[in-house]
Amino acid sequence: MPRRRAFVLLSLANLFWAGNFVFAGVIAEQVDPVSLTFWRWSLAALPLLVVAWIAERPDWRAAAREWRWHLVQSVFGLTGYALLLYAGIGMTGSVTASVISAINPATIALAAAVLLGERMSRTQGLGIVIAFVGVAVVLTGGDPLAAFAEGFGVGDLFVLGAVIAWTVYSIIARRLTTPPITATALQAAFATVSMLPVIAVTGLTAPSDLGGTLAVAYIVLLPSVAGYALWNAGSASVGPARAGVFLNLLPVFTVVIALLLGRPIDPAAIVGGAVVLVGVYLTVRVPRAKVAPAEPASGDLVGPAGLSQDDDVAGSAPTGPVPLPR
Repeated sequence: MPRRRAFVLLSLANLFWAGNFVFAGVIAEQVDPVSLTFWRWSLAALPLLVVAWIAERPDWRAAAREWRWHLVQSVFGLTGYALLLYAGIGMTGSVTASVISAINPATIALAAAVLLGERMSRTQGLGIVIAFVGVAVVLTGGDPLAAFAEGFGVGDLFVLGAVIAWTVYSIIARRLTTPPITATALQAAFATVSMLPVIAVTGLTAPSDLGGTLAVAYIVLLPSVAGYALWNAGSASVGPARAGVFLNLLPVFTVVIALLLGRPIDPAAIVGGAVVLVGVYLTVRVPRAKVAPAEPASGDLVGPAGLSQDDDVAGSAPTGPVPLPR
């Protein structure tokens, strides 16, 4: 695939994911977080299975052998993450939530270094610190003293919980051998079944008008299904480390969509978001190799998703697949 086309696919995936933040905020008054999480994964499970079958041709028996991990992953990465994120968006707003969530690549790199012993360059360490400073600006509204005196917003804390849940999900995901879309499809099925007892207690709310119905349809089809297909196609072409840089587009697209829809935007989120973007870029950037061979030697090793060792300069980025925001 031409690199330019891969860049377009990666950009579209982030555009769709940004819409998840905005439209979740739009329908927050109609559909509660539990119901929205249930609608999203119950309706996306079958389309994801179809896409997985077409795009990945998985070994279903091998995937089934990892069912315990898929169950755990569904709790952290699908049910837990979505519940916390949607609850947070309803309280703190789409733009603020997307800026806080943008720190995920930095938290995953930090967790991988601490828990898995992965190497971290000084540039990555600096990027993580800068990213956390940006989130601090968002959480405090640019006034740390007032924030500590009055307390942080509950919605912000929910989104931070979602960040932690996704970090755990991403670290555990490195144990799996199941292809990514297939794994997500199986986890969506687990999420649907595991939420049935919760729905039996809390009840299930549905959109009250056409706009709300279209918003739910968007969340099901574009971020949950199309976004994954586009991301994996683009990432397979340019490598997961370079693809990770495109995650910086998520809060940018969220701001643009929010402005187009007339949604409120906190100035502190813009300032903090810019700082987060700088930090995340330093964390996931892939510097060019100083000397590139004219032709790859026959013994060159190839890493995950076709990323060669030349693409992953010592300590420049995690070597595993870049985790996807949802």
